Amino acid sequence: MVIGELQDEGLREVGGDATFSISSAKPGNGVEQLRDNNLETFWQSDGQAPHMINIHFPRKTAVSLLCFYVDYSVDESYTPKKVAVRAGHTQHDLIDMTASIDLHEVSGWVQIAIEDATNPGKPLRTHLLQLKLLGMQQNGRDAHVRGIKVFGPRLNKDPYRTVEMQQFGSIR
Repeated sequence: MVIGELQDEGLREVGGDATFSISSAKPGNGVEQLRDNNLETFWQSDGQAPHMINIHFPRKTAVSLLCFYVDYSVDESYTPKKVAVRAGHTQHDLIDMTASIDLHEVSGWVQIAIEDATNPGKPLRTHLLQLKLLGMQQNGRDAHVRGIKVFGPRLNKDPYRTVEMQQFGSIR
């Protein structure tokens, strides 16, 4: 886990391919605010913990990094204190990808590396990724998350090395 500026070298944002759902939300603070790329807006949960953000991919997608933005200096008791990441094909077969992670008064991007447990060092291919917020700072009830991004490996680092482009690789 890394906290601070967003580091995404060699990765691409795959969250645009996904459908996001949340366990609950206060009116005007839903998924749209979570994904609007504006750190001034936020998703606010409504109800008892745990709060969940579900990321559904239409097809199996390689995922390497899950990043979410929290700001203790502004949100105080709404800031997540303990989180976990789960993955699977459906809501019914989710498995823990990480042990619960303790966050101590974090302000910035929290970056959680995701890898295939059966193939260490390789990205996880999944249909569903879930960020589970288990507890808040100062025993708060609801959560604020100001942004979330999901990154996977770049599919083709050099577009000129594809089979179609190799025909132009030599000079006659």
